[in-house]
Amino acid sequence: CRDNAIDWHFIAPGKPIQNAFVESFNGRMRDEFLNETLFFGLDDTRRRLAAWVADYNNARPHSSLRYQTPAAFAANLTATGDRLRNPDQLRQSPVAPPAPLGVQPTRTLNAAG
Repeated sequence: CRDNAIDWHFIAPGKPIQNAFVESFNGRMRDEFLNETLFFGLDDTRRRLAAWVADYNNARPHSSLRYQTPAAFAANLTATGDRLRNPDQLRQSPVAPPAPLGVQPTRTLNAAG
């Protein structure tokens, strides 16, 4: 990261909602793939993971994408070019926009007792 001038931004401990998309995906992957699959070696694991990822991205509709697959939604964004002009599609973007320059992470006060 240092070689490419990339800043690290960590989520606050105990605040998984700050990274809700990744936390949701990790839970889904664990429930639907890791907890349900018996692996017989590294090659077997890679093959099964590739099949699950292909299904997740190309065959399975996602409710947050108006019941389209991520691949179809991304193709629609590329084909129409509406992403930057249509506010409804900004909320449906598969990639979170970066924070504006100068925005600092908020600090949360915890109530005692």
